[in-house]
Amino acid sequence: MTAAPDQSPDGAAMAQDEAPRRPTPAEAWEILSAGNRRFVAGDPGHPNQDAERRHGLTAGQEPIAVIFGCSDSRLAAEIIFDVGLGDVFVIRTAGQVIDDAVLGTLEYAVDVLDIPLVVVLGHDSCGAVTAAVESYISGSMPPGFIRSLVERITPSVLAGRRRGVEDIDDFVAEHVDQTCDRLVDTSQSLARAVEQGRTAVVGLTYSLHEGTAQPGRVVGDLTI
Repeated sequence: MTAAPDQSPDGAAMAQDEAPRRPTPAEAWEILSAGNRRFVAGDPGHPNQDAERRHGLTAGQEPIAVIFGCSDSRLAAEIIFDVGLGDVFVIRTAGQVIDDAVLGTLEYAVDVLDIPLVVVLGHDSCGAVTAAVESYISGSMPPGFIRSLVERITPSVLAGRRRGVEDIDDFVAEHVDQTCDRLVDTSQSLARAVEQGRTAVVGLTYSLHEGTAQPGRVVGDLTI
């Protein structure tokens, strides 16, 4: 005969003690930072990439960060932060452009998966940002749905121009910062999570040559 589960207060307390504690935004950031340092040094640990980890994730996922980055093939989040299966929840669009699907996915990550850190990840020499800057200078728009990308990046170009920005990589950094602010301004769910201290938002600009991810805008309680 199978014994009934322990329903006593002590038993409940034990069950709570056994539940893994979610990392704080700062702890999640340190895990990603340490992984990036290993990647830059050429000494990655390749954690959580074996069969045991794969099998252990069949019941669910508990990522420590959601990474909203550019679709560029050189910007593979799991590699540059040296993490593995189930560690990060990744969203990618060209030029990390925001749309309804992105916002819905972010809100799912923060409110359902309880992810403590949102990373906005741009990179130098970004083609989408370059197209937006060139469109602003020439006054002409690209064809097809690429126009939609350019239109959504143009506010960041205008913000950069008001600050006297000229270099493409400076426009990239501006776009990362503007995207961080726009996410919190647009999503009430994300704004609430930041206000409650459940999550924080950090903008990073990745160097294709060096492999480093330099922080920019921070929204919320996160010490860098």
